[in-house]
Amino acid sequence: MTDVLILGTDDDPSLRAALFEYETARRALSTYDVRSPYANTVAVTTVSLGAAVSLLNDLNWYLARLADAAMVRDPSVAEHEWLSRDVAARVRAGDLPAAETDARLKLYGIVDGALVEPIYATREGDEVPAYDRRAVDDTLPVRVTAAEFQ
Repeated sequence: MTDVLILGTDDDPSLRAALFEYETARRALSTYDVRSPYANTVAVTTVSLGAAVSLLNDLNWYLARLADAAMVRDPSVAEHEWLSRDVAARVRAGDLPAAETDARLKLYGIVDGALVEPIYATREGDEVPAYDRRAVDDTLPVRVTAAEFQ
């Protein structure tokens, strides 16, 4: 099973409500058990990486307006790390081998159930680099492409 996580913008504190205002988005999400594991997020579980990428493509218009980020977690690539939407699409298309996705990370801090202040880091070895912007409860690592790495 593959997870999809969409992070809303700071401008709109309720991504879920905003998405469900649109009939097309509501229909696209209607077959899934929609949850919000972090503040201002929407998450669903799909059957595969392909289904996850397809769902994000279906929601593209809404993501461009309502979301800061969309990410995918597929156990065939990484069990405990997320993939940016671009990485997920490139892996699915066969343009990027899964084994080559782990060098660049965007790390979100998690504070009081909210994703906060992402930082960019490169991996050295197998460990996820430390989040050093501020004290956090945990981190959420997202594998990103070279173009997304800022």
